[in-house]
Amino acid sequence: MKSMSIARQQRFPWNLDWNLLRTFMVVVEQRGISKAADFLGLKQPTVSAALKRLEHSTGKQLIIRKPHEFTITRSGQALYAECAKIFGSISQLPSLLDADKAELRGHLSIAITSSVISDHFDDFLNKFSQAHPHVTYSFSVNESGDVEMMIAKNRASFGICLLSKIPQNLNTLVLYREFFGLYCGARHPLFNAESIDPRQMEGEPFVAFQTEAEGGPLEAVSHLRARAGLANSWRGVSSSLNEIRRMIMANIGIGALPLHVAQQDVDCGHIRQLPPYDELPMVKIYLITNPVRRQTDAEAAFLAACEAEFARIDIAERTYPRDFNVQ
Repeated sequence: MKSMSIARQQRFPWNLDWNLLRTFMVVVEQRGISKAADFLGLKQPTVSAALKRLEHSTGKQLIIRKPHEFTITRSGQALYAECAKIFGSISQLPSLLDADKAELRGHLSIAITSSVISDHFDDFLNKFSQAHPHVTYSFSVNESGDVEMMIAKNRASFGICLLSKIPQNLNTLVLYREFFGLYCGARHPLFNAESIDPRQMEGEPFVAFQTEAEGGPLEAVSHLRARAGLANSWRGVSSSLNEIRRMIMANIGIGALPLHVAQQDVDCGHIRQLPPYDELPMVKIYLITNPVRRQTDAEAAFLAACEAEFARIDIAERTYPRDFNVQ
């Protein structure tokens, strides 16, 4: 197909039905027209017709539709990237329109990985919410990779997650550090053992976080399992810490948990820590932001206050558990 003429390019934003962009974005994210129709509450022919109209408007094939095949063309990938940016910008409009209010108002959308537990962050939230009672909050729980994607695509104010590497296009702040250890549930034979010989753990089934894969933010946990000599493949897997905890207590397998998060279950007699007890993997939890995001007053105030609060607290103080000997 030939490229658009200059005149057509100038008319394009005025002639385009912008609802088509939203529909196209959902089709891509749902990986199919029928799934997109279910998501949008529309009939499949309606979504299919919208996609055809968008392809006619752009003069490009955006998706290759064949039986049992769903492929996004290069033009479709480029358009999707721009749609995501547009959606991120539009999602900010309600907060931006509150900028003329005398008191700080606005909404903070925070994408967060499961079971982020930090007294310091909770204390900061308390101080900020007390100082600015008209600011509202929403927390959505996602996998760490999805949190990073949402911030990169400008779909949330802030992200809190693990990172396998520091992204070049995002700003990061270490909120806290935590150590991981291995645990079994009360149904496991080793739970009531007076002492545990590490050799008793060899070949034992385990449960794992999805991010423990090579190159993932919890890759160090897989090395801990290897030291313990557990089985070569997982018996259960989840992206949720609460579901890993459930599988440990159900004795589906031995699993890794942050020491400070697991302590309450240890105290209640639900789980027991297993060897090794030394040189445990340490993981950082980050607050991530998008430097190109046009921040609302509430977002800018939140970030500035958070940076100031955590700058005055030494990282050793923000390492849990605080009485653990950091290597």
